[in-house]
Amino acid sequence: MDEIKSAREIAAEKAARIGEVTEEERLKWKYIPEGEKLATQYIKEDSNLVLELGQYDEPARKCITEGITNILVRNISLPDSDIAKRKNKRAMDGLKLTKTNQVGVENVFSRMRRIFEHYSGQGEQQRKQAYESLKAEFEAQVRQALQQQLGAFGRFQIDVEKQPQFQAEWRRRRVQLDSQYHTFLSELKQELSAIS
Repeated sequence: MDEIKSAREIAAEKAARIGEVTEEERLKWKYIPEGEKLATQYIKEDSNLVLELGQYDEPARKCITEGITNILVRNISLPDSDIAKRKNKRAMDGLKLTKTNQVGVENVFSRMRRIFEHYSGQGEQQRKQAYESLKAEFEAQVRQALQQQLGAFGRFQIDVEKQPQFQAEWRRRRVQLDSQYHTFLSELKQELSAIS
Protein backbone atom coordinates (compact mmCIF):
# COMPACT_ATOMS: atom_id res chain seq x y z
CA MET A 1 0.00 0.00 0.00
CA ASP A 2 1.30 3.45 -0.91
CA GLU A 3 2.33 5.74 1.85
CA ILE A 4 0.43 9.02 2.24
CA LYS A 5 2.73 11.99 1.70
CA SER A 6 2.56 15.38 3.35
CA ALA A 7 2.22 18.55 1.30
CA ARG A 8 5.82 19.40 2.16
CA GLU A 9 7.09 16.06 0.82
CA ILE A 10 5.09 16.51 -2.39
CA ALA A 11 6.45 20.06 -2.81
CA ALA A 12 10.01 18.84 -2.19
CA GLU A 13 9.60 16.14 -4.85
CA LYS A 14 8.25 18.67 -7.36
CA ALA A 15 11.11 21.05 -6.62
CA ALA A 16 13.61 18.23 -7.13
CA ARG A 17 12.04 17.42 -10.51
CA ILE A 18 12.10 21.06 -11.60
CA GLY A 19 15.70 21.53 -10.59
CA GLU A 20 17.58 24.13 -8.65
CA VAL A 21 16.71 27.79 -9.00
CA THR A 22 19.57 29.72 -10.56
CA GLU A 23 21.01 32.87 -9.06
CA GLU A 24 19.79 34.82 -12.11
CA GLU A 25 16.22 33.61 -11.48
CA ARG A 26 16.47 34.65 -7.83
CA LEU A 27 17.66 38.10 -8.86
CA LYS A 28 14.80 38.44 -11.33
CA TRP A 29 12.22 37.41 -8.75
CA LYS A 30 13.56 40.00 -6.35
CA TYR A 31 14.44 42.94 -8.59
CA ILE A 32 12.00 42.93 -11.53
CA PRO A 33 9.10 43.86 -9.19
CA GLU A 34 11.38 46.52 -7.67
CA GLY A 35 11.97 47.96 -11.15
CA GLU A 36 8.24 47.90 -11.89
CA LYS A 37 7.61 49.83 -8.68
CA LEU A 38 10.27 52.41 -9.59
CA ALA A 39 8.76 52.84 -13.07
CA THR A 40 5.30 53.37 -11.61
CA GLN A 41 6.67 56.08 -9.31
CA TYR A 42 8.54 57.61 -12.25
CA ILE A 43 5.38 57.74 -14.41
CA LYS A 44 3.66 59.59 -11.58
CA GLU A 45 6.65 62.00 -11.65
CA ASP A 46 7.74 61.08 -8.15
CA SER A 47 11.26 59.75 -8.78
CA ASN A 48 14.52 60.09 -10.67
CA LEU A 49 15.29 56.81 -12.48
CA VAL A 50 19.00 57.48 -12.97
CA LEU A 51 19.48 58.25 -9.28
CA GLU A 52 17.44 55.21 -8.23
CA LEU A 53 19.30 52.84 -10.59
CA GLY A 54 22.65 54.12 -9.29
CA GLN A 55 21.91 52.58 -5.91
CA TYR A 56 22.17 49.00 -7.20
CA ASP A 57 25.04 46.79 -8.36
CA GLU A 58 25.21 45.64 -12.01
CA PRO A 59 23.36 42.27 -11.75
CA ALA A 60 20.51 43.85 -9.78
CA ARG A 61 20.44 46.91 -12.07
CA LYS A 62 19.95 44.66 -15.10
CA CYS A 63 16.87 43.05 -13.53
CA ILE A 64 15.52 46.37 -12.27
CA THR A 65 15.92 47.82 -15.76
CA GLU A 66 13.90 44.91 -17.14
CA GLY A 67 11.10 45.69 -14.68
CA ILE A 68 11.25 49.40 -15.52
CA THR A 69 11.09 48.61 -19.23
CA ASN A 70 8.04 46.36 -18.74
CA ILE A 71 6.04 49.14 -17.08
CA LEU A 72 7.23 52.03 -19.26
CA VAL A 73 6.53 50.16 -22.50
CA ARG A 74 3.11 49.13 -21.20
CA ASN A 75 2.31 52.80 -20.51
CA ILE A 76 2.79 53.87 -24.13
CA SER A 77 -0.58 54.16 -25.86
CA LEU A 78 -2.34 55.94 -28.70
CA PRO A 79 -2.46 59.70 -28.00
CA ASP A 80 -6.24 59.99 -27.65
CA SER A 81 -6.06 62.53 -24.81
CA ASP A 82 -3.68 65.04 -23.27
CA ILE A 83 -3.12 62.64 -20.37
CA ALA A 84 -2.08 59.87 -22.79
CA LYS A 85 0.28 62.27 -24.58
CA ARG A 86 1.95 63.29 -21.30
CA LYS A 87 2.21 59.66 -20.18
CA ASN A 88 3.74 58.68 -23.54
CA LYS A 89 6.34 61.43 -23.28
CA ARG A 90 7.19 60.48 -19.72
CA ALA A 91 7.49 56.77 -20.58
CA MET A 92 9.62 57.46 -23.66
CA ASP A 93 11.91 59.79 -21.69
CA GLY A 94 12.32 57.09 -19.03
CA LEU A 95 13.18 54.46 -21.64
CA LYS A 96 15.85 56.77 -23.09
CA LEU A 97 17.39 56.96 -19.61
CA THR A 98 17.47 53.21 -19.02
CA LYS A 99 18.33 51.76 -22.45
CA THR A 100 21.95 51.55 -23.60
CA ASN A 101 21.23 51.23 -27.34
CA GLN A 102 20.14 54.85 -27.85
CA VAL A 103 20.21 54.62 -31.65
CA GLY A 104 17.86 51.63 -31.66
CA VAL A 105 15.55 53.30 -29.16
CA GLU A 106 15.40 56.54 -31.14
CA ASN A 107 14.73 54.58 -34.35
CA VAL A 108 11.69 52.91 -32.76
CA PHE A 109 10.56 56.21 -31.20
CA SER A 110 10.67 57.99 -34.57
CA ARG A 111 8.39 55.30 -36.04
CA MET A 112 6.09 55.60 -33.02
CA ARG A 113 5.93 59.36 -33.45
CA ARG A 114 4.89 58.90 -37.09
CA ILE A 115 2.06 56.59 -35.98
CA PHE A 116 1.04 59.11 -33.29
CA GLU A 117 1.07 62.00 -35.82
CA HIS A 118 -1.01 60.01 -38.30
CA TYR A 119 -3.43 58.99 -35.56
CA SER A 120 -3.82 62.61 -34.40
CA GLY A 121 -4.03 64.06 -37.93
CA GLN A 122 -5.47 61.90 -40.68
CA GLY A 123 -6.80 59.32 -38.23
CA GLU A 124 -8.75 62.00 -36.37
CA GLN A 125 -10.29 63.19 -39.66
CA GLN A 126 -11.26 59.60 -40.52
CA ARG A 127 -12.85 59.13 -37.10
CA LYS A 128 -14.82 62.41 -37.45
CA GLN A 129 -16.05 61.41 -40.92
CA ALA A 130 -17.01 57.95 -39.69
CA TYR A 131 -18.85 59.49 -36.72
CA GLU A 132 -20.81 61.92 -38.89
CA SER A 133 -21.62 59.16 -41.37
CA LEU A 134 -22.89 56.90 -38.59
CA LYS A 135 -24.89 59.76 -37.08
CA ALA A 136 -26.57 60.50 -40.45
CA GLU A 137 -27.27 56.80 -40.92
CA PHE A 138 -28.91 56.52 -37.49
CA GLU A 139 -30.91 59.73 -37.94
CA ALA A 140 -32.31 58.41 -41.23
CA GLN A 141 -33.25 55.09 -39.60
CA VAL A 142 -34.97 56.82 -36.67
CA ARG A 143 -36.79 59.27 -38.95
CA GLN A 144 -38.03 56.40 -41.12
CA ALA A 145 -39.17 54.38 -38.09
CA LEU A 146 -41.05 57.39 -36.64
CA GLN A 147 -42.76 58.12 -39.95
CA GLN A 148 -43.92 54.52 -40.17
CA GLN A 149 -45.30 54.64 -36.63
CA LEU A 150 -46.70 58.17 -36.50
CA GLY A 151 -47.26 58.97 -40.15
CA ALA A 152 -46.74 62.44 -41.58
CA PHE A 153 -47.77 64.06 -38.28
CA GLY A 154 -44.58 63.09 -36.48
CA ARG A 155 -42.10 65.97 -36.42
CA PHE A 156 -39.82 65.01 -33.56
CA GLN A 157 -36.27 66.13 -32.98
CA ILE A 158 -34.27 63.17 -31.64
CA ASP A 159 -30.66 63.31 -30.55
CA VAL A 160 -29.37 59.98 -31.87
CA GLU A 161 -25.97 60.54 -30.23
CA LYS A 162 -27.56 59.84 -26.86
CA GLN A 163 -29.13 56.57 -27.99
CA PRO A 164 -27.46 53.48 -26.48
CA GLN A 165 -27.55 51.68 -29.85
CA PHE A 166 -25.70 54.59 -31.47
CA GLN A 167 -23.09 54.68 -28.71
CA ALA A 168 -22.53 50.92 -28.93
CA GLU A 169 -22.18 51.01 -32.71
CA TRP A 170 -19.80 53.99 -32.51
CA ARG A 171 -17.59 52.15 -29.97
CA ARG A 172 -17.51 49.11 -32.27
CA ARG A 173 -16.57 51.22 -35.29
CA ARG A 174 -13.98 53.19 -33.35
CA VAL A 175 -12.31 49.97 -32.21
CA GLN A 176 -12.29 48.84 -35.82
CA LEU A 177 -10.78 52.16 -37.00
CA ASP A 178 -8.11 52.11 -34.27
CA SER A 179 -7.20 48.43 -34.60
CA GLN A 180 -4.50 48.98 -37.22
CA TYR A 181 -2.87 51.67 -35.06
CA HIS A 182 -2.92 49.30 -32.08
CA THR A 183 -1.32 46.55 -34.18
CA PHE A 184 1.53 48.78 -35.37
CA LEU A 185 2.06 50.20 -31.90
CA SER A 186 2.10 46.74 -30.35
CA GLU A 187 4.79 45.60 -32.80
CA LEU A 188 6.93 48.64 -32.01
CA LYS A 189 6.49 48.10 -28.28
CA GLN A 190 7.74 44.52 -28.63
CA GLU A 191 10.72 45.75 -30.61
CA LEU A 192 11.40 48.39 -27.96
CA SER A 193 11.27 45.80 -25.17
CA ALA A 194 13.89 43.71 -26.97
CA ILE A 195 16.40 46.58 -27.22
CA SER A 196 19.10 46.52 -24.56
